Formats: sequence, structure tokens, C-alpha cells
Amino acid sequence: MILTMVAMLSMTMAFAEGENMNSVNNLAAYDMSCNMNKLAEALSLTADQREAVDNIYQTFTAEMMFAAQYYSNDQRKEMVKKALEKNVAWMRYVLNEKQSHTYLMLLNTTINNRGLNK
Repeated sequence: MILTMVAMLSMTMAFAEGENMNSVNNLAAYDMSCNMNKLAEALSLTADQREAVDNIYQTFTAEMMFAAQYYSNDQRKEMVKKALEKNVAWMRYVLNEKQSHTYLMLLNTTINNRGLNK
């Protein structure tokens, strides 16, 4: 239990490291790339899950960067919302309930720390 908590906290710190709440208009805030090894460890993924999560997360990262680079602020919010909804739906298909809960907590923390939830 303690190791799980430590892994979740370290993963949260890895996601949020160096981010500024006022960086919403900064392209770096939309770069959702992460250390997949740490994410796999935090979620206790099997080999098959890890491959699926890696593919889903790469798609999500590309969609977020696309939204940041090619859309105006109003359109960007809608594109980010769609990317998040699609990512969560796909992850729920791959992850079990406990893993989904942990993933949502990490994703929500990351989105909040980067100021993208406004």
C-alpha cells in the first residue's frame, strides 16, 4: 500500500515537474509526453496493457499538440476536451477499475497543474 502511494506521488511529480499554472497559452503545457516506464509501474500494467496504453497515450499526446498548434483558443478548448474524452474512454477499455482510477487521478492532476482545465 505504501509503495503504491509512493509510486503515485512520484508519478504525479514527474507529470507536473517544471510546469507553471500560467502556461495555458504555452505550447509546452500541451505536451503530454511522459515516462512510460513510470506510468506502467504506477498502474501495475501487464505487458499487453503496457503496449496498448503506450499506443493510446501516443495518440493522445499527438492530439493535444495538434490542438495547441493549429487551433484558436476557443477551438482549442473543444479539441482538448475531445482528446481527453477519447483518451479516457480508450484507457477504460484497457485498464481494470483500480488502474483506471489511478490513471484518472494522475491525468486530472496533470491537467490541473498545467492549467488546462479552465
